[in-house]
Amino acid sequence: MSISLSQTFITVDDHDGALTFYRDAVGLEVRNDVGFGEFRWVSVGAPEQPDVTIVLESPLADPNAAEADRRTVRDLMARGLLRGAIFGTDDCDAVFDQVRAGGGEVLQEPVDRPYGVRECAFRDPAGNMVQFHQPLAG
Repeated sequence: MSISLSQTFITVDDHDGALTFYRDAVGLEVRNDVGFGEFRWVSVGAPEQPDVTIVLESPLADPNAAEADRRTVRDLMARGLLRGAIFGTDDCDAVFDQVRAGGGEVLQEPVDRPYGVRECAFRDPAGNMVQFHQPLAG
C-alpha cells in the first residue's frame, strides 16, 4: 500500500492576482482553469512534479458553506492568518530573488534555521504565507 499527496487547496480571493503570483513570480504551470457559474478553480503545479496539483479556490467554492463561515474565511485571509504552502527547492536564494523580482511581498528573507533548512517566505496576494525551504548541507 502506498499513499501520496496528489492535490491540495489554497484559498484565494482573486484568481487573476493569484496567477500573477503562483504562475508568473513562483514559476508554477497552470494545469486547469475551470469556471462554473460564480465559481472558479485554477490548478497549478511545479513542472518537475506533475503528480501534485495545487487548486486555487475561492472562499465561496463550497456552495453549502454558511455565510458566517465565508465571512470568517475572508476575515482570516485579510489578516494573513491562513497558511498556503511550503515548497522545497535546491536554491532558496535564487527562488527568493525570482519571487521578489516578480512582485512577491517578502515576509522573510533567506535565513538558515537550526532545524536544518534555509528558508524564505512571502505573502501571496490573498494573504496566504508561502514558504520555500532548502535542506542545509551536512
